[in-house]
Amino acid sequence: MTVRPLTFVVGTGRCGSTALSRILRLHPDLLSVSELIASLEPDALPEAPLTGAEFWRILATPRSFANRVIRDGIPLPEYRYPHVKGRFSVAGGGIPAVSMMTLPHLTDDPDALFDALEPGLSRRPAAPVADHYQALFDLLGERFGRRAVVERSGYSLRSVPRLREVFPEARFVHLHRDGADCALSMSRHPGFRLIQLMTERATGTEDLPAGLAALLSDDEADLRPLYERAVPVAEFGELWSSTIVEGLGHLSRLPAAIRMSLSYEGLLDAPERELTRLAHHLGVEPLPEWLAAGRALLDGDRRGTAAATLPPAELAALHESCAPGARALSLAQSG
Repeated sequence: MTVRPLTFVVGTGRCGSTALSRILRLHPDLLSVSELIASLEPDALPEAPLTGAEFWRILATPRSFANRVIRDGIPLPEYRYPHVKGRFSVAGGGIPAVSMMTLPHLTDDPDALFDALEPGLSRRPAAPVADHYQALFDLLGERFGRRAVVERSGYSLRSVPRLREVFPEARFVHLHRDGADCALSMSRHPGFRLIQLMTERATGTEDLPAGLAALLSDDEADLRPLYERAVPVAEFGELWSSTIVEGLGHLSRLPAAIRMSLSYEGLLDAPERELTRLAHHLGVEPLPEWLAAGRALLDGDRRGTAAATLPPAELAALHESCAPGARALSLAQSG
């Protein structure tokens, strides 16, 4: 088995990481693995050794949350499998976790790739989970001719300690974005609306919908009322800030040589410079044709305009809720 260099791109989510994954996929030496860890939660990184068959079940078992949001007609842009002509469906027993986002990012025929991976992974002997992931990356790297791996999952900052523990040789890239724009994007995303709701539940907020626990535990319940409830955007600013502050604490404990900070605004302002920096951190060449392709993908993106359209009072509350995270980022970048 070839051990390919591994890097994790971590962030709050809604920070430009999907666009970055598309750019990474264009580099001929990089295997861009999108949303793998996120799609396999809560079982992505078990502590005990497991057999290949057990690891394959983690990859192949549909996740109930994904099934529910597709069934209820709640669009998550990251869920790519429903847009391909595949044999799996929610009505037919569910879509394998690894097929929902990760495999369609790599190929237009995720079913064929799913079938090709199963024999080599399911027959492996018992081993730590990191060894099984390395086998997965090796199979994908051989198939697509890539020599280095970059995994990117949304809302992954809080996973840094566990990722470091499981993959001690991995490098990290922290991708971040203006807090107000990021929080506004979170407020419009069904997945982050659920994360915010669960945060309220954990902190004992009193204005939660009646019967919340029953709705979340009943796989047949319609979740749309939870997603459609009015939530002040400042609450997503608080979610962004708390995630940033906690995540920066985790990152500060990593050796400086294995971590890199990358801002989405910097990518938009100076794509060649920032992608060159990124390529060096990942251990690949910043090929001129790749830099040009990355710049072209970023040309249509905008920065700093979404939150500015909010009513003044709402915008002021949003900036106030983002202030702790913004201060933490500023200190981390100046330190």
